[in-house]
Amino acid sequence: MAPNDFIAKIAPAAQASFASTGVFPSVTIAQAIFESGWGSSELTVKANNLFGIKADSSWTRATLSLPTKEFVNGVEVTVPANWRAYLDWEASIVDHGNFLHDNDRYSGLWAMTTPQEFCQGLQDAGYSTNPNYAQMLINEMAARNLTQYDTVTS
Repeated sequence: MAPNDFIAKIAPAAQASFASTGVFPSVTIAQAIFESGWGSSELTVKANNLFGIKADSSWTRATLSLPTKEFVNGVEVTVPANWRAYLDWEASIVDHGNFLHDNDRYSGLWAMTTPQEFCQGLQDAGYSTNPNYAQMLINEMAARNLTQYDTVTS
């Protein structure tokens, strides 16, 4: 899928999630781009999981087991993981917003007033083990002018 088509497909759901959870659409879109490889990752193709959200013991719905790369002590390693599986991309976006909003681990995000601060907050809270995660998201937001989606008109 072409980048502009991918963004156009997920932007409305990202904006709807923003209205109910407060997660900036630009951040949701940037995370989906990065985490799903523009919708082409194996996890996204097989489980509609755009954000790499793992299935812990509290997740009672469908899952998919796939290996993942993690950074441990600054070294990239491959480890097995169970992932949340969704019926479609919209369900993945809804769950992403709820996951961040309802998880105490991310409670500090709601004091962030810009998408860039929000990205740094995600990294600081441990959303990704990649030490460059926030900057990668910020760079993608700038390259694609994703903050244009943060202004939701009714």
